[in-house]
Amino acid sequence: MNETKITAGHNDLGTLAKDASSLITATTDVATRKFGDVRQRVVETVESAEETAGRVRDQAVDYAKTADKAVREHPYKALGIALGVGAILGYLVSRRGSRNGD
Repeated sequence: MNETKITAGHNDLGTLAKDASSLITATTDVATRKFGDVRQRVVETVESAEETAGRVRDQAVDYAKTADKAVREHPYKALGIALGVGAILGYLVSRRGSRNGD
Protein backbone atom coordinates (compact mmCIF):
# COMPACT_ATOMS: atom_id res chain seq x y z
CA MET A 1 0.00 0.00 0.00
CA ASN A 2 2.86 2.37 0.74
CA GLU A 3 4.27 1.63 -2.69
CA THR A 4 0.94 2.58 -4.26
CA LYS A 5 0.93 5.89 -2.38
CA ILE A 6 4.55 6.54 -3.37
CA THR A 7 3.79 5.72 -7.01
CA ALA A 8 0.66 7.92 -6.92
CA GLY A 9 2.64 10.74 -5.31
CA HIS A 10 5.37 10.31 -7.91
CA ASN A 11 2.78 10.45 -10.70
CA ASP A 12 1.23 13.56 -9.14
CA LEU A 13 4.64 15.24 -8.98
CA GLY A 14 5.24 14.33 -12.62
CA THR A 15 1.88 15.80 -13.59
CA LEU A 16 2.62 18.91 -11.52
CA ALA A 17 6.00 19.32 -13.22
CA LYS A 18 4.40 18.98 -16.68
CA ASP A 19 1.68 21.48 -15.76
CA ALA A 20 4.27 23.92 -14.41
CA SER A 21 6.31 23.53 -17.58
CA SER A 22 3.23 24.17 -19.72
CA LEU A 23 2.37 27.23 -17.64
CA ILE A 24 5.88 28.62 -18.01
CA THR A 25 5.77 28.06 -21.77
CA ALA A 26 2.37 29.72 -22.05
CA THR A 27 3.37 32.75 -19.98
CA THR A 28 6.62 33.06 -21.91
CA ASP A 29 4.69 33.14 -25.17
CA VAL A 30 2.34 35.80 -23.80
CA ALA A 31 5.25 37.85 -22.45
CA THR A 32 7.08 37.58 -25.76
CA ARG A 33 4.01 38.76 -27.67
CA LYS A 34 3.46 41.63 -25.22
CA PHE A 35 7.13 42.62 -25.48
CA GLY A 36 6.84 42.56 -29.27
CA ASP A 37 3.75 44.76 -29.13
CA VAL A 38 5.43 47.24 -26.78
CA ARG A 39 8.57 47.28 -28.92
CA GLN A 40 6.49 47.99 -32.03
CA ARG A 41 4.70 50.86 -30.28
CA VAL A 42 8.04 52.33 -29.19
CA VAL A 43 9.41 52.09 -32.73
CA GLU A 44 6.28 53.77 -34.13
CA THR A 45 6.49 56.53 -31.51
CA VAL A 46 10.16 57.18 -32.27
CA GLU A 47 9.46 57.31 -36.00
CA SER A 48 6.58 59.72 -35.40
CA ALA A 49 8.78 61.91 -33.18
CA GLU A 50 11.49 61.97 -35.86
CA GLU A 51 8.94 63.03 -38.49
CA THR A 52 7.58 65.75 -36.20
CA ALA A 53 11.09 67.00 -35.40
CA GLY A 54 11.85 67.16 -39.13
CA ARG A 55 8.70 69.16 -39.82
CA VAL A 56 9.43 71.55 -36.92
CA ARG A 57 13.02 72.00 -38.13
CA ASP A 58 11.84 72.73 -41.68
CA GLN A 59 9.25 75.19 -40.39
CA ALA A 60 11.84 76.94 -38.20
CA VAL A 61 14.18 77.28 -41.19
CA ASP A 62 11.33 78.74 -43.26
CA TYR A 63 10.52 81.26 -40.49
CA ALA A 64 14.19 82.20 -40.17
CA LYS A 65 14.45 82.77 -43.94
CA THR A 66 11.28 84.88 -43.88
CA ALA A 67 12.58 86.95 -40.96
CA ASP A 68 15.95 87.40 -42.66
CA LYS A 69 14.25 88.56 -45.85
CA ALA A 70 12.04 91.01 -43.92
CA VAL A 71 15.04 92.45 -42.05
CA ARG A 72 17.01 92.85 -45.28
CA GLU A 73 14.08 94.58 -47.00
CA HIS A 74 13.26 96.87 -44.05
CA PRO A 75 16.38 97.25 -41.88
CA TYR A 76 15.30 100.45 -40.10
CA LYS A 77 11.90 99.05 -39.18
CA ALA A 78 13.57 95.90 -37.84
CA LEU A 79 16.03 97.99 -35.83
CA GLY A 80 13.19 100.11 -34.40
CA ILE A 81 11.17 97.02 -33.46
CA ALA A 82 14.20 95.39 -31.80
CA LEU A 83 14.93 98.60 -29.86
CA GLY A 84 11.30 98.85 -28.72
CA VAL A 85 11.10 95.21 -27.62
CA GLY A 86 14.43 95.54 -25.79
CA ALA A 87 13.25 98.69 -23.99
CA ILE A 88 9.99 97.04 -22.91
CA LEU A 89 11.79 93.92 -21.67
CA GLY A 90 14.36 96.04 -19.83
CA TYR A 91 11.61 98.02 -18.14
CA LEU A 92 9.74 94.88 -17.09
CA VAL A 93 12.88 93.21 -15.74
CA SER A 94 13.90 96.31 -13.79
CA ARG A 95 10.41 96.59 -12.25
CA ARG A 96 10.51 92.95 -11.21
CA GLY A 97 13.91 93.43 -9.59
CA SER A 98 12.76 96.54 -7.67
CA ARG A 99 9.64 94.69 -6.44
CA ASN A 100 11.78 91.94 -4.92
CA GLY A 101 13.58 94.44 -2.72
CA ASP A 102 16.79 94.65 -4.75
